Amino acid sequence: MKNNSTLAPLSIITRKFAVGIILASGTFALGQFNHSGPLDDRNEGQHKRCSNRTLTGSYGIQIEGNRTNNATLRTLVLAQFHGEGTITEIDHVVFNGEPPDEEWRPTTGTYSVNPDCTGSASIDVAPGFPPLGYHFIVVSQGRKFILVVDGGAINGVAYKVD
Repeated sequence: MKNNSTLAPLSIITRKFAVGIILASGTFALGQFNHSGPLDDRNEGQHKRCSNRTLTGSYGIQIEGNRTNNATLRTLVLAQFHGEGTITEIDHVVFNGEPPDEEWRPTTGTYSVNPDCTGSASIDVAPGFPPLGYHFIVVSQGRKFILVVDGGAINGVAYKVD
């Protein structure tokens, strides 16, 4: 019996020690989780900030949706972002299922990328027509961006061309 009474405190100490390790591990893991997000001030310097230079090079863009008059729009764009806020493009626009008169139409425009990786662009589509505007979010360190076209239920995605 004396052995059992000696083992009981040892067993309690072992359990308390194990519980202490588990709690300490959980606290450490929670601390790591709470302070590893992109918006944490202490890590701000470690995260890449965006600028116009984030979008540099060629991007293939697919845009689909409906204009405000319910006309269906399907567009492919090969855009060259120049890193300082200008864009040159060629696009192929299928409007209401009808192919375009011009197979690939050249356009130009401007863009601006904010430090938080949001941005906007304005494309001069044709003389006499208002520019086409869209807003976007840059993801994957500039290898991709998602967009929504102003003035309709139209969205798209762009991938950097390798």
